Amino acid sequence: MHQQGKALVFTNGCFDILHRGHAEYLAFARSQGDALIVGLNSDASVRRAKGPTRPVNFERDRAFVLGSLRVVDFVVVFDEDEPRDLIAKILPHVLVKGKDWAHYVSGRDIVEAHGGKVVLADMVEGKSTTATIERLKA
Repeated sequence: MHQQGKALVFTNGCFDILHRGHAEYLAFARSQGDALIVGLNSDASVRRAKGPTRPVNFERDRAFVLGSLRVVDFVVVFDEDEPRDLIAKILPHVLVKGKDWAHYVSGRDIVEAHGGKVVLADMVEGKSTTATIERLKA
């Protein structure tokens, strides 16, 4: 991508139970460039972030579902708590995160130091994996 002069976009997350909010977010991320790489939290990193009952779906299944979406070009599983090292290796032109992470975007400094930009995406009201799980419990 870099050699071809195309804009490489990166985003990351758990993407545990895929829902409309995820689909709209990923479509927005893809619209920011020519190819979208999704950094997917490993099962271990999801457990560290979300607790012992998560993820609901295993990383290989989450990766398969993400990879089947036409807006996603590549999926890379990472085990760290944040994707900083992965971002440093990929050096995307655009880093996309949800506005709920506006206070801290892992890898922002790396992307901006290499001439890239950070774009914050609107969140879809009421659509989240946590809300889905709570509805299922009720």
